[in-house]
Amino acid sequence: MRTRPVTRATGRAPHRRPLPAAGEVTVVPDREMSAVPDGTMPDAIGFGREVTGELAVAERREWLCTNGIGGFASGTVAGVLTRRYHGLLTAALAPPLGRTLLVAKLEETVAYEGERWELGTNRWAGGAVAPLGHRLIESFRLDGTTPVWTFALGDALLERRVWMEQGANTTYVRYHVRRGSAPLALALDALVNYREYHATTRGDGWQMAIAPDGTAGMRVEAYPGARPFRLLAPGARCEPAHSWYQRYALALEAERGLDASDDHLHAATFTAVLAPGESLTVILSAEEEPDVDGAAAWGRRTAHEAAVLETFARAHPAAAHAPAWIRQLALAADQFVVGRTVDGVAGASIIAGYPWFGDWGRDTMIALPGLLLATGRAPVAARILETFARFADRGMLPNRFPDAGETPEYNTADATLWYVEAIRAYHAVTGDDALVARLWPTLEAIAAAHRTGTRHGIGEDPSDGLLRAGEPGQQLTWMDARVDGREITPRIGKPVEINALWYNALRALAALAVPAGRAAQAGRWSTLADRVARSFGRFWNPETGCCFDVIDGPGGGADGAIRPNQLLAVSLAASALDRERARLVVETCARHLLTSYGLRSLSPHDPQYAGRSVGGPAERDGRYHQGTVWAWLLGPFALAQLAVSGDHAAARAVLEPMAHHLVDVGLGSIAEIFDGDPPFTPRGCPAQAWSVAEVLRAWLETNP
Repeated sequence: MRTRPVTRATGRAPHRRPLPAAGEVTVVPDREMSAVPDGTMPDAIGFGREVTGELAVAERREWLCTNGIGGFASGTVAGVLTRRYHGLLTAALAPPLGRTLLVAKLEETVAYEGERWELGTNRWAGGAVAPLGHRLIESFRLDGTTPVWTFALGDALLERRVWMEQGANTTYVRYHVRRGSAPLALALDALVNYREYHATTRGDGWQMAIAPDGTAGMRVEAYPGARPFRLLAPGARCEPAHSWYQRYALALEAERGLDASDDHLHAATFTAVLAPGESLTVILSAEEEPDVDGAAAWGRRTAHEAAVLETFARAHPAAAHAPAWIRQLALAADQFVVGRTVDGVAGASIIAGYPWFGDWGRDTMIALPGLLLATGRAPVAARILETFARFADRGMLPNRFPDAGETPEYNTADATLWYVEAIRAYHAVTGDDALVARLWPTLEAIAAAHRTGTRHGIGEDPSDGLLRAGEPGQQLTWMDARVDGREITPRIGKPVEINALWYNALRALAALAVPAGRAAQAGRWSTLADRVARSFGRFWNPETGCCFDVIDGPGGGADGAIRPNQLLAVSLAASALDRERARLVVETCARHLLTSYGLRSLSPHDPQYAGRSVGGPAERDGRYHQGTVWAWLLGPFALAQLAVSGDHAAARAVLEPMAHHLVDVGLGSIAEIFDGDPPFTPRGCPAQAWSVAEVLRAWLETNP
């Protein structure tokens, strides 16, 4: 294994080599590329120098490309690396996990008409920012999900775009001279790494094996036994290198109280001369034989995204006339869907969020209806439901698949109940009786285990039919933050949303028994649901005019904190609340919790409320569910409001602020969390699956 020696305190990159003169290098350009049109939808995301020329504004905005197997590329509009997760190729070496940063960036220099420009922007330890290439960006846009920069260099315009190959750990970076009065000389220093994507690197003393890979580029082997990867640019001249660019300063990691310094290895330099109208494509790949035809690769990317949008448009009448920001969300939804093979059987899953989450059971089941059913991709939803059935154990589904491939973690009281709701929603959309019949044994096992009791104190209370859950040392609901082994919101007892989900699950079983061929069992599940409905009245808190968050806690007490969990008792398909109490729940949540971008996790009038999700890991985790706004809850709120009011326009209006959020932070996507206090600054993951899913689902379901 490689070591991590201490870095030198230089904070500077090695000296850059001279660029080739015009005519010194002859490039075989991607001439066909210029004939390939851009993507299939008008740009929903785009801006000019008012964003790109201001470093603080441009580096706040992040782009994301994904490959459908867990790998990704990400970065900022400015080009600054602000997270350890930023890079051009983070490969999923054990799909959908095993994610490893292989290529951090290309440091680009252009010579044109006697002038020289450096296109990159870097922040170094000590605070220096150099070069200042963001000042050269005339415009930035998303072409579908593909980031596209246009650099103004004198009278020349150079376009750069980045995309990934669907189903492969391969990134393409295409340079195209859109305008110019003379050839343009381009030099690209490829900066590589080989580290687990949550880590950082100290590079001194680490020698990688770098060797020519045919005539197109270099093959890099980080250490004996590491997966080799390739740096290719057909038509360009490629020279090997081996020098460390040290002490990149990662501003967002520093803000999060984490190690904020990283090193990357300059492994090769590509040089080429491009005439106006010509292109060069760089291929960065962990695959044995990546396709080096840049034009064909771009054609596949545009075809994939066109198919996503076409499927979405066919799925719902409203989708065909959806505004650009909703169509952008349909593309964002696709980014979270990944393959997962179980016991040799190809299946599917959902990445909870980029850049740092893997596939989580709870997030997958909450997000599935919005990401897949709402976008017309029911066959993929079916694969996910069958994939997770293979992991069912003692009536539970796993909450998390660890990055390193260890045993899945069964530490959730709600993921399995969300799984039942996902099956119900799937059948409601598809009428697929056959899948329900195949999954019925899993559904029965889930219900039986919850009735008799399973892990972590999860089980039915025989006295009232409600579900209890929890034990010291475990966080079982979605409010799952812990600090130094201490649960911030332990919620031991009978949480309100767990029982809303339990009631919904029993009603779903009663309805699904018929298509499963078990009609005789329907009455049994209905009888159990009726009992839960009668007992659910115990959650009502007359003092606050809404539901207790938890009842029958340690010592028999009830938690009267006003939290958004009670909304699920209104928004789910089956509700145990009468209409008047449902209306009061929605009104209370609106008054205390609703913001532009989601719902606060705790009322600001509560003494435990924390309005900003900032600080180091312990401080942030302590605030995670104590007032932080969660975007995914906007969907249940809109649907709950529709359920009690019948006002489609008012319910949909709740979602409209998200149209503005799509041009901020995670471009074209929706962040995980926001501050509870205005101006509701985005925090956490810049692209979160259930945030996208629930806004998209609610927008469609509030269509009048």
